[in-house]
Amino acid sequence: MSFFPGKDPAAGDARQCDAVADLIVPRTVDLGNMTVRRALPSARSRMVGPFIFFDHFGPAEFRAGEGIDVRPHPHIGLATVTYLFDGEIVHRDSLGTAVAIKPGEVNWMTAGRGIVHSERTGAERRAAGGPIHGLQMWVALPAAIEEMEAGFSHHDAAEFPLVEDDGKRVRLVLGSLYGVRSPAATTSETIFADATLKTGATLPIDADHEERAIYVTDGAIDIAGDSFARGRLLLLRAGDAIKVKATEDTRLVIVGGEPMDGPRHIWWNFVSSRKERIEQAKEEWKAGFFGKVPGDEIEFIPLPEKTETTGFPRPGR
Repeated sequence: MSFFPGKDPAAGDARQCDAVADLIVPRTVDLGNMTVRRALPSARSRMVGPFIFFDHFGPAEFRAGEGIDVRPHPHIGLATVTYLFDGEIVHRDSLGTAVAIKPGEVNWMTAGRGIVHSERTGAERRAAGGPIHGLQMWVALPAAIEEMEAGFSHHDAAEFPLVEDDGKRVRLVLGSLYGVRSPAATTSETIFADATLKTGATLPIDADHEERAIYVTDGAIDIAGDSFARGRLLLLRAGDAIKVKATEDTRLVIVGGEPMDGPRHIWWNFVSSRKERIEQAKEEWKAGFFGKVPGDEIEFIPLPEKTETTGFPRPGR
């Protein structure tokens, strides 16, 4: 899923403390009924670990009759990671999957050599209206398996380990952290954790993973005496263990992992280590070689006529 168009976000504020290698202020687009902030890819950092794309959408409140309608569209060479704080989205794909994702759950969709999916608000929720708030991230696949078979896995919130202590609560969604490991399978060493902190609570972040970043979805934090507001992606310096202090009730996520095995090209919804593979995928989508989405066969998003090498589809297209 990609909600909005745009070039890479502009670089953010200057580094404020030694533990923060870079700070990215996401590009923000108002879609009328929902705001989307894109932190990756950016001019300052193309990836954090295997994460090559990071969207924060909402919080928003849909009126009755409104909802999300991302029509069927293709992906290659990546896995999408969808995680909600509030609301619900119905995922369908060309493998025949049809599943609603709810808060605290995760959808991991492996595109590999190619998959098509759609994401929409279900009929009942659309009729009633309601909230939506969450993240969609893409992780690049290692070059040796970027043409693997497509796949999909859904994990309920109860499956993920919780670490709770002294005003903080961390749900580990991917990878290992704080002595626990998520049951969700990944294609490379990957971390993703959802943390809530009461005002004054501190959260240690160790240096076990080479590439790490913090994104503040709500509230504000202090790191080594410097303050950081919501809607910022903080890239942490490799090898430094830090402590994050919540200066108000805060929610943040930790993402990262091992560096990818070489650069990746990204065009529209396609990611690959090879430019020619992206050109091939473009022609295959135009020719109708990708599969259909059962239950959502009529509509689709056509290949954009023009896009940046890190471009994205226009909303509703």
